Amino acid sequence: MARALQIDVSVDGGDPPSSLRALVETAEAAGAPNLWLAAHLFNRDPIASAAVVLAAARNIGVVLMAISPYTVHPVYAAMAAATLDEFFPGRVQLCLGVGGPSGLEAAGVTAERPVETLREAIEVTRLLLSGEPVKFAGRRYRINGRLVMGAHRLPLWLAASGPQMLELAGEKADGVVISAGTSPAFIAWCLESVRRGEERGGRTIKKAALVVCSVDANARRAHDAVRRRLAYVLRGAHHARNLQLAGTRLDQAALAEAFVQEDWSRVDALMTDDVVVRHGVSGTPEEARARLEAYREAGLDGIVAYGMHERRQVADVLAMFRSSERVGR
Repeated sequence: MARALQIDVSVDGGDPPSSLRALVETAEAAGAPNLWLAAHLFNRDPIASAAVVLAAARNIGVVLMAISPYTVHPVYAAMAAATLDEFFPGRVQLCLGVGGPSGLEAAGVTAERPVETLREAIEVTRLLLSGEPVKFAGRRYRINGRLVMGAHRLPLWLAASGPQMLELAGEKADGVVISAGTSPAFIAWCLESVRRGEERGGRTIKKAALVVCSVDANARRAHDAVRRRLAYVLRGAHHARNLQLAGTRLDQAALAEAFVQEDWSRVDALMTDDVVVRHGVSGTPEEARARLEAYREAGLDGIVAYGMHERRQVADVLAMFRSSERVGR
């Protein structure tokens, strides 16, 4: 029997409150366990949004993703997560990460010693969430205090895609989430590093990835719905290995330049249907189910559906997923 694959839904903070409310209603009605709220700088705040989501919904949980210790001190991240969990027990998870390079640069933030910083941030956060007094003296953080809320043993995720950060996730976190736009081949490569960390830490963690998802009876319409969003992700030079392992032909320099010039016809031409298919779950329901299986076979426990902004998109993707799970049984 195929391993069960959980599907959650993500939002990036770019949509207005009315869109968020509609998406939450649809996701909860379709049975999505969690909503992952991204912490992109200059977008809507995920902590405030999480409080609204949790108050409006009955069952759906939230994952604060990925809170960066370069912009949010680990003490504050632990405070926020524990406070939300105090009001909505069992429905809150916390994900840490370095943060998006472009957002950090725009805010004038330099992410120095990322692996060491995230290692300390994970340790500090976990100690604080234990509810015990914390005395911590690291290279970056010095903590002497405790949370008044007491113990809140929340799942702690790490957003990662580089080998050292992936190993850190396997060693110290409860789960790892891999960046959007990654192909099944790249995810399989990433999970090799995660497993090395698991061996070092003597533990097994949950493994998820942000995956661009789009389903339509017409495959081209499905691809068009996420083409530019996926292009925005794949234009980054750090996706070179991802593209290589997937066997994808894409001129990243030309794509980045097309974005700068806002030449959308050029963006669309560079982002062929083949590129979209290799780096997401997109197409007709039958095609999308096959792509889901490829991500499952890569070793994931869960997919965090990315790039959806409309009720219909969310409903169609989650319906396709439920159908896939029935077939898998």
